[in-house]
Amino acid sequence: MKENSVSRRLQMIASEVPEGARIADIGTDHGYLPLYLIKEGKVQWALASDVNQGPLNSAIAKIKENGLQQCIEARRGSGLSVIKQEDQIDTVIIAGMGGPLITTILSEGVFALEHVKRLILQPNVHALVIRKWLARNDWELIEEHIVEEEGRIYEVLVAEPGNPSHPYDSLPFAKEAGFLFGPFLIRKQSQAFIKKWEREKELWQQITTELEKASGKKDNRAKKKELEENIKLVKEVLQYGSS
Repeated sequence: MKENSVSRRLQMIASEVPEGARIADIGTDHGYLPLYLIKEGKVQWALASDVNQGPLNSAIAKIKENGLQQCIEARRGSGLSVIKQEDQIDTVIIAGMGGPLITTILSEGVFALEHVKRLILQPNVHALVIRKWLARNDWELIEEHIVEEEGRIYEVLVAEPGNPSHPYDSLPFAKEAGFLFGPFLIRKQSQAFIKKWEREKELWQQITTELEKASGKKDNRAKKKELEENIKLVKEVLQYGSS
């Protein structure tokens, strides 16, 4: 990695960090994001945490190498349990995990979110479960991004305390569609978004064909019906973007 450069995915996350924030990067891996944000002068102080000692040691070495021990503190621990009240964290970043794991971290550490003003979440898969968690817990989605990097497509969700229904209210689709596709991403219809859902549609169509060949079990019929509904919804959403 070049000096003070990060991947497109991390740049997208960094773009949503407020100026002067005090951040907690949960699952920091090698500490690339906190280092980038401090070097860019965007944040005052950063907590870099990871449950695994190996990657955390790498982050600690990079922090020392850059003489940033006063600006970045590395802590080993699980989820949001690493956050102390005196840290005065106002922005929490959880990136590079599955959606269900991210929601587990948020649920188990909800006590640590009392004074947090912004969540920046980047699931590798299953963003749907995060949108549903936010809606249940009075967090309002304020922005979403989707980015392709080295053949993989990532979504970034940004939320603040507010009205969870607001981003979904004006969608011409059921709320469940908003949870699945992302209310902001539906409206933007970027190339990465179209590519992601064309891929999903093709996969679902393949599975549907396989289910048709299989014996007429009740479970197969129910799964086939669900997939056909999803395929129809993808077509409607993409058609909405092209209209």
